Amino acid sequence: MRIAQAMPAVLTRFDLPEMLRSSNGLRRAMRGAPTMEAAAREQCRYLYDELRTITDDRACVLVRCYKTHAYGELPPDLQLFARKQLGTDTPPSDAMRCLTLLATVGDEDAWNDRRRSAGHQAIPLPSTSVVERAPMIAELFRALGIGVEKLVNPPKSIVHDLEGKSYGVFHVRDARKSPHIPAQDFVEKHHVRAVLGFGGSLKTGDYFATILFTRTAVTTQSADRFRTLALHVKTTFFDYGPDQVFDT
Repeated sequence: MRIAQAMPAVLTRFDLPEMLRSSNGLRRAMRGAPTMEAAAREQCRYLYDELRTITDDRACVLVRCYKTHAYGELPPDLQLFARKQLGTDTPPSDAMRCLTLLATVGDEDAWNDRRRSAGHQAIPLPSTSVVERAPMIAELFRALGIGVEKLVNPPKSIVHDLEGKSYGVFHVRDARKSPHIPAQDFVEKHHVRAVLGFGGSLKTGDYFATILFTRTAVTTQSADRFRTLALHVKTTFFDYGPDQVFDT
């Protein structure tokens, strides 16, 4: 049950005080999670519960967090899922990146367990041409300032920009008929108005992205303030080692 706030974070007017309150609340919610998956789940739950419309309804229809991950380091069930997406029984290269669903929270019961996702548990990224055929993924990471080539072939060295690089945000002001949101049946059925995404890099050279599908309008100014939330999420995720990504 959501604990009532005296001053809820209204997404349509996500001003500086609301951004600061949300940043602090998000940091508290994620603190102490035993795995990156658990921290991602707390992040999605917090954003889903706390971001509100002007009538105090939930502003988000669905909130999801993804992480790029090497195929060879995925759990067996996600490796199988990725191979099915590729349409082959032959294992791909262990180094092939997959956009892996870490956490999901939303209006429908099936949206609250990553293992129940029919098509997004582990999305193979075998080449730049394949990524370009998935317009939302390509535009999401391009908007974050991460080229498609880096997404497919992440740098080998450890990333040292924890306090350095500022990433952009992915913001689709009108999801209806947007070429960047191909799932228009989902948009229409659930009255999705806007899509907002933020993310960053991890010390492995991989990347994370959080995506919010909202039932309310989101201004460019409000979307830009999620850069600060991205930094807090990135700081938390940086603490997890390779063996602390998934729940056991």
